[in-house]
Amino acid sequence: MQFSTERLILRDFVAADWPAVLAYQRDPRYLQYYAWIDRTPQDVQRFVQLFVDQQREQPRHKFQLAVVLKDTQHLIGNCGIRLAAAHAHEADIGYELAPDQWGHGYATEAARAIVHFGFTELKLHRITAWCIADNVASARVLEKLGLKLEGRLREKEYFKDRWWDMLLYAILEGEWHA
Repeated sequence: MQFSTERLILRDFVAADWPAVLAYQRDPRYLQYYAWIDRTPQDVQRFVQLFVDQQREQPRHKFQLAVVLKDTQHLIGNCGIRLAAAHAHEADIGYELAPDQWGHGYATEAARAIVHFGFTELKLHRITAWCIADNVASARVLEKLGLKLEGRLREKEYFKDRWWDMLLYAILEGEWHA
């Protein structure tokens, strides 16, 4: 599977993508909102292989795609949509980018394409997302996409010696078409 935006290509992962993923997942800025303290080559190889394995599921219901810059062909992150079951009417989205690519609108561009895919190709009724409340940039991306804040789960996640609040967002098909 592959599709393009103005500046990006979103494509299925291949096993050989792991070094590019490791390069950004080891960055302390990336790790800030994850339970991980470091990422090893083995961790990231398993991470990428999970996405490769999901491509073979029939019917496919998880689409986590590599985000690649069109002009350089450099892999800078991933973005995806995941249905709980193959014929579900709801799915959640998620994305991550290399920290040196933050602030260029790539997360919004990639996630907008994924939301479009969810409503047009997967015929979803509802798309959800969550982020750590302290991750203001991620929340801003979701709001730019038109997702509405539905709630705040106080002290939902515990990692790095503290509790983190989680924000829940969603958009309905009718809101997206409007």
